[in-house]
Amino acid sequence: MPISKAMLAALKTLSYPDIDIKKTYKIKRQIENLKIRSVLDGDKYQIWDRTVKNNDYDVPVRIFYPKDSEQDKLIIYFHGGGWVIGNIDSYTRVCANLAKETNHIVVSVDYRLAPEYKFPIGLEDCYAVAKEIYVKGIFDGIKAENITIMGDSAGGNFTAAISLMARDRKEFKVFNQIMIYPATGNNYTESSIFDSVRTNGKDYLLTSNRVLGYMNLYMNNEDDRKNPYFSPLMETDLSDQPRTLIITAEFCPLRDEGEFYGQLLKENGNNVEIHRMPDALHGYFSLSPKFKAVKNTYVLVNEFLRRR
Repeated sequence: MPISKAMLAALKTLSYPDIDIKKTYKIKRQIENLKIRSVLDGDKYQIWDRTVKNNDYDVPVRIFYPKDSEQDKLIIYFHGGGWVIGNIDSYTRVCANLAKETNHIVVSVDYRLAPEYKFPIGLEDCYAVAKEIYVKGIFDGIKAENITIMGDSAGGNFTAAISLMARDRKEFKVFNQIMIYPATGNNYTESSIFDSVRTNGKDYLLTSNRVLGYMNLYMNNEDDRKNPYFSPLMETDLSDQPRTLIITAEFCPLRDEGEFYGQLLKENGNNVEIHRMPDALHGYFSLSPKFKAVKNTYVLVNEFLRRR
């Protein structure tokens, strides 16, 4: 249903425009961690924690295994949180729902966070996990064509970047990618070319100023903004990319850049679907599948997966 005047007023109250992310990101992490131990239905899931090597670092992963899964289809999931907050604990409910709703094995990646670990450390953690799954085939019987990489927000940014990295490094091929309101650009000031940065950047919980703050914590210096693995929209050659589903949210500052990235992928000869979820805010995918926007998102995701 459309956002009511009362809801809009509440959102404006909660959307603090001049919050200093550098001073508050640790508090936000603590708030995120309050979500972590929701009870799951043990009759429907098996969950394992493992690690994957990225050089000398062990990247934690959490595997969600629906007991009625066909066991031959898998999603690698990169969580959102502006490269700065979130972890596999705070995304346990999201990934459990994803496994249940898609009947896929889901591997959630606990990459290292900025500002302690800046670009490209978290991205390389995610790439290492993807490489382990694609190249070593650690899940018996799952073909590369039946693997999908997926992420929301900053995780959507990683999804796009890993597809580019896989093409460029030629170590494995990504066949399918799904991005939920991905960050693909590098400018969240008033000078942005994307209208949604301005029209949705103040009153809908995630402000443009917060995105800018997160990005500043993630990057080492201004040169990172020009790197396509940092900002996929900087890539001049978007050929040979995976079959792609991009879903944006109507009231999200990242809306236009996500859709623009999809259009560029199409123009470069890739198979791409782009959908805008009406009346949705950034972050809605973390809600229960009972919510209309989440339910409709799973319809789109499952249709995309079935056409694989």
